[in-house]
Amino acid sequence: MALFNNDDLQYVIDDYFDVPDFEEHDEPLITIDDEDSDFEQDFQLTKSKNDTTASEARNGKDMQGIPWERLNFTRDKYREHRLKHYKNYESLSRSHDPELHKDQDYLQVEKGKTFYDFHFNTRLVKSTIAHFQLRNLLWASSKHDVYFVEHYSVKHWSSMRQRTEEVLNMAKPITPTFEHPGLLSQSVSRVQISATAVKDNFMVIGGFHGELLCKHVNKAGVSFCTKITGNEDAIINCVDVYRNPNGSMRIIAGNNDAEIRIFDADNFTCLNRFSFDWSVNNTSVSPDGKSFAVLGDSKECLLADAQSGKVTGSLKGHIDYSFTSAWHPNGQILATGNQDTTCRLWDIRNLSESFAVLKGRMGAIRGLKFTTDGRFLAMAEPADFVHIFDSGSDYIKCQEIDLFGEISGISFSPDTEAIFVGVCDRSYGSLLEFNRRRSNQYLESIY
Repeated sequence: MALFNNDDLQYVIDDYFDVPDFEEHDEPLITIDDEDSDFEQDFQLTKSKNDTTASEARNGKDMQGIPWERLNFTRDKYREHRLKHYKNYESLSRSHDPELHKDQDYLQVEKGKTFYDFHFNTRLVKSTIAHFQLRNLLWASSKHDVYFVEHYSVKHWSSMRQRTEEVLNMAKPITPTFEHPGLLSQSVSRVQISATAVKDNFMVIGGFHGELLCKHVNKAGVSFCTKITGNEDAIINCVDVYRNPNGSMRIIAGNNDAEIRIFDADNFTCLNRFSFDWSVNNTSVSPDGKSFAVLGDSKECLLADAQSGKVTGSLKGHIDYSFTSAWHPNGQILATGNQDTTCRLWDIRNLSESFAVLKGRMGAIRGLKFTTDGRFLAMAEPADFVHIFDSGSDYIKCQEIDLFGEISGISFSPDTEAIFVGVCDRSYGSLLEFNRRRSNQYLESIY
């Protein structure tokens, strides 16, 4: 993974340098404290100015609240500009070479489908990105509950209550509450958040200096925290929570020190450490808990045995470094996302080549998520585009969500009824919510 340099983030207001009046000088958004008694009376006024409902979008309002009618260029003109001038980050200097792409057999998809309808956009959610290559910073634990990162804090957005609450402030010293003989826990502070995962009311957070924190969402305090390595190149690039074949909950963390570590989620002991030849940017565990994918500073991706760490397969086809992966719930299909602007789909029963290559519009593929029923695959670029593919059509039918701004993360709700997109931008940062379209009903927005 590249050295920390968030100058590579391309904010909307900075991007259109030829049009200085693009930035809107909105009134400051409300800052919400845990016990903010003024929130309810202030919300309607704030929402009417900064948020967008489905009804407003149907009546012509931009879903992000960008006032195109007050600007001296159109949305189409700005989209044309972004597509032409957006600079995709590449680790390997020739990965953008047209000669390397000309023989690629990209899947020809049918765009223009709508699987998820726009429902709501709130600019009360201001997610941030600590490292420009790491975008797994948004998790939906239900269709009403989303966890996101804002600077040193993890926060919770409730679509039912229409408000945010701080869950954890990591600018302050944090002392673990769980005690166990021989457990190497320690206090941490000022943790820059590089990776998150939230599953089954359990939250795992990785930090820039090897910090690992575990918290039960429904309990006060942090159960466990430590620094897993003293290596200077210690950033935790990815974390996840899974269950092994016996049903026990495990934590997996991939690190820039080229190691993957597995922890017991009950007593937080380190069960295994597996070393690889390059920095591990992403790892994901198969639904049966028996295998995991290893992606990193290599054009090659690996499959390994979750118990022994032994490499069992090699996936070749990408031409740059990879940063995201996702397993289909059936355990037979693995999706890998790369800075070469593609997602490759692999049948793990035949790893000789990928069976499909999905192409992005303008940037690296930095986020991949399947719905829990396996019907849809969401693919996020660093900015502006989220693509939703229908696996039932062999990934040919596609919905393209077209927005403006850096994307901090994407997440389907566990019941598949919603998808959330975090937008990181100085002026138009927000949380977008889309609801699954059902053929037998259409619910109007209640807002």
